[in-house]
Amino acid sequence: MNYSIANEHLKITVQETGAELCQIQSTVTGKDYLWNANPKVWASYAPVLFPVIGAIKNGFVSYKGQEYAVPRHGMVRNNANVKLVSQTNSSLTFGLKYSEETLAVYPFKFEFLITYSLEGSHVIVQHKVINHGSDEMLFSLGGHPAFKCPLHEGETYEDYYLEFEAVENDSTWLLEKNGLVSNETRPVLEHTNVLHLNSHLFDHDALIFKHLISNQVSLRSTKSGQVITLHFEDFPYLGIWAKPNAHFICIEPWLGIADSADSDQNFENKEGILTLAPAAHFHANYTIEINE
Repeated sequence: MNYSIANEHLKITVQETGAELCQIQSTVTGKDYLWNANPKVWASYAPVLFPVIGAIKNGFVSYKGQEYAVPRHGMVRNNANVKLVSQTNSSLTFGLKYSEETLAVYPFKFEFLITYSLEGSHVIVQHKVINHGSDEMLFSLGGHPAFKCPLHEGETYEDYYLEFEAVENDSTWLLEKNGLVSNETRPVLEHTNVLHLNSHLFDHDALIFKHLISNQVSLRSTKSGQVITLHFEDFPYLGIWAKPNAHFICIEPWLGIADSADSDQNFENKEGILTLAPAAHFHANYTIEINE
């Protein structure tokens, strides 16, 4: 089941399974901004990542002496148990709550809520996590939206670039073939706020940034100007990814990161892991701004 809301600028559609944003469309021009989830290339639009991001070493984490096979990218993505919680003229809220099934792979009594709101030409993505358990809860969360690129006829992928808010000096952390983060880095942003896109940029998987100064990044075209700005003030990590030679670009705000290759698999020691006290609530938002 899909649900849509619209205003004078944008229409968005979210599929209930996985609470996945699957359309951002201009109500003025009819232009679509999200990738179309072509199954021959990459069959997703904008997966929701919770309670882990990326790969888990050897497929499990250890917590209080027990092993838990938390799925890659967590348990919201593609989950048919996610349900619409509420809908207004300008927002859609979806939720997933712990069950016997989730407790078998993730030992916390969580409630996860995600709200998509429209404010003018902005899509606001709000996350709320509630700890219903009696123990401190461990989790990560993040977004994985894929934007069409190129967007306009007569443009190529190489016409596009990412423009960061500030001049950056940051390297990408290299991923091993199993998706784990290695201890090796490669310079990417050296005294610049611009990252040019090309068909070989992701030959070695995602670019992973841990130390950006910027809180926003814009997708721009040398031919048609600024297209999309992602504001990610609440998220310290940023992933940039696409399938090689694919016509999309993922800009991924993360609170957390995939396991490192030398991880001891103890969930409490996981890099970037967040903690939430019993009965406490956690909030984090990012915003997609469409520039028509």
